[in-house]
Amino acid sequence: MKYIITALFLMSTLACKQEIKKVGVTLITPEEMQALLLVDQVQLIDVRTPEEFESGYVKNAVNMNFYDDDFSENLDKLDKTKPVCVYCKKGGRSAKAAKQLHEKGFEEVYDLDGGITNWIKKYKTVH
Repeated sequence: MKYIITALFLMSTLACKQEIKKVGVTLITPEEMQALLLVDQVQLIDVRTPEEFESGYVKNAVNMNFYDDDFSENLDKLDKTKPVCVYCKKGGRSAKAAKQLHEKGFEEVYDLDGGITNWIKKYKTVH
């Protein structure tokens, strides 16, 4: 029974990842984001509030508050030809931001699964 539940969970997780990929956004793990940050010139965007950002952020992240009235215009200032990785606290705001980026024509969009909460669980460090 335990194996059936685990298998169903994994299948639903993969289905969610495939669904996200269909809209042009790749959901990534902290390990995948770390690798991406080491290799590519990724535009790393933290979409939390300034107060949340001040409490700790991933190195080299730029804060763009999802709730700001000019959030969409701020996204337009990014380079559409370079990869963009977004994160928030747990993944809700970053999923919406990633969708907006894709709709604006960004070629490579990544969303950190589980947000900075998941990052901290893995790496236990923020700046």
